[in-house]
Amino acid sequence: MQGTVTKSMGLWYLVEGSDGVNYQCRLKGKFKLENKKISNPVAVGDRVEIIDDEGNAEAKIISKIHARQNYIIRTSPKKKGHGHIIASNLDLAVVVATVANPKTSLGFIDRFLVTAEAFRIPAMILCNKIDLLSSEELDALKEKMKEYEVLGYKTGFISALNPKDIEHFKESLSNQSTLISGHSGVGKSTIVNQLIPEADQKTSEISEFSEKGIHTTTFAERFKVFENSYIIDTPGIKELGLAEIESNELSHYFPELRELLGQCKFNNCTHTHEPGCAIAAAYEDGKISQSRYDSYLSMLMGDDNRR
Repeated sequence: MQGTVTKSMGLWYLVEGSDGVNYQCRLKGKFKLENKKISNPVAVGDRVEIIDDEGNAEAKIISKIHARQNYIIRTSPKKKGHGHIIASNLDLAVVVATVANPKTSLGFIDRFLVTAEAFRIPAMILCNKIDLLSSEELDALKEKMKEYEVLGYKTGFISALNPKDIEHFKESLSNQSTLISGHSGVGKSTIVNQLIPEADQKTSEISEFSEKGIHTTTFAERFKVFENSYIIDTPGIKELGLAEIESNELSHYFPELRELLGQCKFNNCTHTHEPGCAIAAAYEDGKISQSRYDSYLSMLMGDDNRR
């Protein structure tokens, strides 16, 4: 039987079969991952084939993982030199961001967008907790987000506790599989609970000591919003290290840099110090924002400041 992985629980997975029934499944043996160093062979969103487990009548075995259309990946926080797939087969990747409690850095947002670009996944920045902002702070946030809108990214501004905001966001989820990601404490699980009350995702207050979120979602899980529409809630990400992206490819995943490629004097230009660099010239002319260029340099140099 074919099915889709809806929850990852370490060694066990929940798979929704083509018959609409959810099955507890495990892997049998080791999967060859096309020589890729991946810490998790199966991810939420994977399309798989399952067979009976002869040793356990109440479980199934994942016998095959179908080729992924795309996926969002990060460096594994537990296994050095490996990548960790957050979710696969996505139509939209949403990064939930907050100005404070906790603060989401522009660098973190840019890393998320670059990862989505690398696998050709449309991305959206969803700014949550706007009810905590003054009118001046909200205006400044919207002005900053215009820089991303010009680049082709969708943006949204909500309070997860406002039903009208949630309903408006829900309209953008029709007929697609959507990943919701971001730091702990930005309100991902609250958004999921507002969209799907029966999901009953755990939420918690921000730590007053660190002003950072406390991990509440333990495993990635897919929920049905309505017919043919799904969202995948994920554990909060503290750091987002780039995986499967070579330094000479990085500029391709910044839309404003990509449109200038081929105009530099040297074919192997890194856009950092070379003479005749079209991208450096555009930055000096104010056509590329400082925060975006700084993010590019940080990623290029493998900076560990991934927050």
